[in-house]
Amino acid sequence: QLQLVESGGGLVQAGGSLRLSCASSGRSLSYYAMGWFRQAPGKDREFVSSISRNSNKTKYADSVKGRFTISRDNAKNTVYLQMDSLKPEDTAVYYCAADFAPTAVVHDTLEKFGHWGQGTQVTVSS
Repeated sequence: QLQLVESGGGLVQAGGSLRLSCASSGRSLSYYAMGWFRQAPGKDREFVSSISRNSNKTKYADSVKGRFTISRDNAKNTVYLQMDSLKPEDTAVYYCAADFAPTAVVHDTLEKFGHWGQGTQVTVSS
């Protein structure tokens, strides 16, 4: 069973940066397409970004394009989300997700991902 653990969340002022990490235990992430989603209070969980197994494809929500960067290090079994120029509307619980998938696949819908972490809170103050 793939287990995902997110870290790196916290409280930051608007305009600041955070880097989230998602690490797996017990299984290599190199066979998985990976994604980041977020859920703000009272709202549905929404897509943020995703990356293919070999990093040759990435996808971003329009709301974060140009500010967030997804990357992965398969040797370290870790996926990252670098978040710059943070805004108060980025406040949410951020979730890492994985899908056992062919090399060039990226997803942007919750239903495609079968494995989820517990989430890490990101709070951006104005």
